[in-house]
Amino acid sequence: MRALLSEAPGGPETLRLAMLPDPVAGQGQLLVRVKACAVNYPDVLIIEDKYQFRPPRPFAPGGEIAGVVEAVGEGVTGWAPGDRLIAMLGHGGLAEKVLVAADKALPLPPGRDFAEGSALILTYATTIHALLDRGRLQEGETLLVLGAAGGVGLAAVELGKAYGARVVAAVSSEEKAAVAREAGADAALVYPRGPFDKDGSKALAQQFKGAVGPDGADLVYDPVGGDYTEAAVRALAWEGRLLVVGFPAGIPRLPLNLTLLKSCDVRGVFWGAFAARDPKANAEHIRTLFRLWDEGRIAPRVSRTWPLEQGAEAIAHMAARQAVGKLVVTMD
Repeated sequence: MRALLSEAPGGPETLRLAMLPDPVAGQGQLLVRVKACAVNYPDVLIIEDKYQFRPPRPFAPGGEIAGVVEAVGEGVTGWAPGDRLIAMLGHGGLAEKVLVAADKALPLPPGRDFAEGSALILTYATTIHALLDRGRLQEGETLLVLGAAGGVGLAAVELGKAYGARVVAAVSSEEKAAVAREAGADAALVYPRGPFDKDGSKALAQQFKGAVGPDGADLVYDPVGGDYTEAAVRALAWEGRLLVVGFPAGIPRLPLNLTLLKSCDVRGVFWGAFAARDPKANAEHIRTLFRLWDEGRIAPRVSRTWPLEQGAEAIAHMAARQAVGKLVVTMD
């Protein structure tokens, strides 16, 4: 089988397409022919050894896949060759075949294509955990979403609306603003590109305040970081909550006096650890996501696909913060 391998720490240009022996399904495992693998920001970090986990090399990046079962390992029930599934792997998905723990696989609903299926779990499961468990989002609250046209950003827009929030989308271009509005955002603003000096940071805070209104944002969903975080905190309401989701613009330095003045909370979001620590709660969220998907209230937006041999370009596109919606590598 072919696989796109990271053999040494570095950027997407260091990845190499290689031939490897086909894996063999062991106890409790499924051998899956990958049809599509979504690309996410952790794929940018993991090949540079900047992610929370550092798998032994060589390894293929790619944390979420959709595919077809080719073989069933010993002790597996409920799955058969030919079944379609989606699964979270952590890494390894940019390969033609992978092993998946049978108890971690999810059936891909009839009528859903592989690209869309591969783009569902990470962004939406992260976001539903963020908004409901960490953010305690309530109907009628104002939700400010940074990076609102990316994968997790659009998920936050859709889920925010599904749970009755007024959603303000913050994006970096008019094109992305249009995408966020199509996803249901009540308002959208286009912010300038950072980093910002002191005056620029104040201007950005004023832009956020003007968009969310005089009472401020009850909840900020921040998958961007960098200089955007402080400006967003300045736009929080009294006892508002900031959700720390990611840092593609850099790890922010936040003046803690702001949290005192607004009596606000800064709350971290680590979906992977949550899913491992509370699998029952995570499974309930996944069931909710499948219901909302079936009802048409959420829908992964796959904006672009690449073949496996060009998978490094997909990761480079993500690293450059150019993604609108989800980026997917397909195997056929």
